[in-house]
Amino acid sequence: MYNDSIETLLLRHYGQNGPIPDALEQRLINSVQDDARTQCQEERIATQVLKHPVSRRYAVKIVAIGSAGLGLLGASLEVLDATVFGRNTTRSALN
Repeated sequence: MYNDSIETLLLRHYGQNGPIPDALEQRLINSVQDDARTQCQEERIATQVLKHPVSRRYAVKIVAIGSAGLGLLGASLEVLDATVFGRNTTRSALN
């Protein structure tokens, strides 16, 4: 059953006199074209990544910038929390 054509599956499900879904052929063509476009785009992205390898130094730099951004976001949320709710959410390491 895995290799059955779409026609065979429709005949098996609906029978010989069953209704044909509206614009079935065009929908199938569009679906195949969308899949081909997606695969082509993924291949293009993979090719670009392989053409331009990322150095370790650049990767560490990106991670550091991301970590700093998250730290800044966390500090901003603490200030916002203290401002809006009027309480200090920071805790001492000794408590």
